[in-house]
Amino acid sequence: MAAEATRELDIVVYGATGFVGRLVAQYLATAAPDGTRIALAGRSADKLANVRATLPPSAQQWPLIVADAGDAPALADLARRTTVVATTVGPYAKYGVPLVAACAASGTHYADLTGEVLFVRPCIEEFDDSARDTGARIVNSCGFDSIPSDLGVFQTYLAAAEAGAGALRDTRFVMRAAKGGFSGGTIDSLRNQLDVAADDSSAKRILADPFALSPDRAAEPPMARGLPDNDSLGIGYDAKAGGWTGPFVMASYNTRIVRRSNALLGWEYGKDFHYQEVTGFGSSPLGPILAGGMAAGLAGLVAGMRFGPTRAVLDRVLPAPGEGPGEEARRNGYFKAEVHASTESGRRVRTTVAAKGDPGYAATSVMIGESALCLALDDLPDRAGVLTPAVAMGAVLVRRLRAAGFTITADVTD
Repeated sequence: MAAEATRELDIVVYGATGFVGRLVAQYLATAAPDGTRIALAGRSADKLANVRATLPPSAQQWPLIVADAGDAPALADLARRTTVVATTVGPYAKYGVPLVAACAASGTHYADLTGEVLFVRPCIEEFDDSARDTGARIVNSCGFDSIPSDLGVFQTYLAAAEAGAGALRDTRFVMRAAKGGFSGGTIDSLRNQLDVAADDSSAKRILADPFALSPDRAAEPPMARGLPDNDSLGIGYDAKAGGWTGPFVMASYNTRIVRRSNALLGWEYGKDFHYQEVTGFGSSPLGPILAGGMAAGLAGLVAGMRFGPTRAVLDRVLPAPGEGPGEEARRNGYFKAEVHASTESGRRVRTTVAAKGDPGYAATSVMIGESALCLALDDLPDRAGVLTPAVAMGAVLVRRLRAAGFTITADVTD
């Protein structure tokens, strides 16, 4: 397919001088196989050189590429030189479109960390056809948004198929436990999407649509348009999921990626596939209190970001883009999630996805780093266009993440 081995580079880390970009560079410097041709890119040669100086000796000869996010000719040159671009430059709706355009036009594979529906939707509309023509794999959401969800459900589907349990039906991603810091970039992306939606009624409708990223909205299964697919901020008790549940902060984005995967795969997960994401709070008497606190907190955050005076306060206390936790905090973080699914045979599947390291930083740098290596070096399904991690890389990326220390396991029960 695209991005043949004759190119000068295998991977370019774009945004390497940012907080997460530096972590991705550090990860690749230790995890990439010998001989992998990697470069660092950003808008400042001096800052790129400073980042490279902090890396192991094996990375000291990595090329540096200067390209501003708005400089289309520089981005086009960057894309033509490499097999894969892994970008950490967000908010992507503000800064990411020219790079996607360059990669799609040149047949260069692409991975990002976006959690922005209002970025991915235009990518699909504007660049899916050209990426298919050139063979480029444009893969959004290769970090905590949305690999645990997307690969977790994909692994659930594989386990059900292998066991002969039939297609997936009611499927729930439950975030069991997580420890990590707030991402300044994620907060900035939320801020940007709320601003756009406030001034654009069509953007508001897209954000409210559970199937906003579907490749064929009219062909979505009719039964999948009911309440089970709405993204609720409410709380409830779910014995199959182990107790009380409340909202999950990333559900409104991740669910759309997972539903897109099902559609791109020809609804292989199931034509009656219903999907939600929640946070689990256990079955103790504290469960509903904690779930209610989460619901109130998330609703308050969104409301506060929409109201000028409270937003000014939040902007002062929330982390800014480019900020993140220290090394010890990143190392001590973790996450554990489960996917619970019923199948058409009546059997159930439970999949566990877990990793050590702060989810939004340490674990995310592994996820996008391994995604970039996967796109650059591995034999992948013959697909191109604007894709999801499950559709572009699927079981190949699952194997890579397991080798990198992630837990991704599935059990089928009667």
